[in-house]
Amino acid sequence: MTVITIERLTKRFPTVTALDQLTVTIGAGVTGLVGANGAGKSTLIKILLGLLPATEGSASVLGLDVVEEAWQIRGRVGYMPEHDCLPPDVSATEFVVHMARMSGLPPDAARERTADTLRHVGLYEERYRAIGGYSTGMRQRVKLAQALVHDPQLVFLDEPTNGLDPAGRDEMLGLIRRIGAEFGISVLVTSHLLGELERIADQVVIIDAGRLLRASTTADFTRTTQVMSVEVTDLPDANGRDRLGAALTSAGLTVWPEGQLLQVNIVDEGTFDVVRDTTADLGLGLVRMQQGRHRMDEVFRDEEEGVTRVG
Repeated sequence: MTVITIERLTKRFPTVTALDQLTVTIGAGVTGLVGANGAGKSTLIKILLGLLPATEGSASVLGLDVVEEAWQIRGRVGYMPEHDCLPPDVSATEFVVHMARMSGLPPDAARERTADTLRHVGLYEERYRAIGGYSTGMRQRVKLAQALVHDPQLVFLDEPTNGLDPAGRDEMLGLIRRIGAEFGISVLVTSHLLGELERIADQVVIIDAGRLLRASTTADFTRTTQVMSVEVTDLPDANGRDRLGAALTSAGLTVWPEGQLLQVNIVDEGTFDVVRDTTADLGLGLVRMQQGRHRMDEVFRDEEEGVTRVG
């Protein structure tokens, strides 16, 4: 099911082009929108919400035109902005109830939904404290709660892990994954950190300077490579990796060291047997023999190097 359609979308400001002929279709599930700071991610979300007019092109969200039907879109989606916008002198409950009422929920339903949503994001015990006394992680959870309280079909999450420590990032990513997997809400989440979205996204859209670099499922981005990583013990001597490399080279394989690992080009299925048997013949202990996977950051590296990676 398609939730967002973008066709030749362009946004020009006086000194910069934020989006440049962007065309992409986004399906249901969790979609990561990846790009460096200034790549056009926040601009795109504001256009999709009908908060910012495009210079050229068109877009639709949940089948609704972003220009003609912006009000209907905002009633069906949730939005977690990147920047802190929370009033410090009210409680999380007061704020989220207010946002629920703004979305059209009646008073009783707004309070019930607020309690459920704050429990979901892990703030139930702290729900009556003033937001001004919250940590950064708690404030991010309040922003997530207000985006979810009216039970939207789609949520836009703009840099939701900003300012969080590693533990806080992991918890936020877990919440985002649950939104898609358990509650059936589609998610468009932006980040400049590829590794985060690789963990939670079903599909990834990568943009740079407002241009589309690639859109694909995460599985396609991280498909297996034709290289395996091999790690052996240092016993009986400290040169096990180098001895194994020399023996595999003599067997006709292409190998190269990378830190403590030995990288081996996979010719066919028999390569695994050759590595295993050669390691045993040398009396080395095999710690790891693992086929590698592509990483999403290769898209950026290939772009910088002028290389087009096919497939």
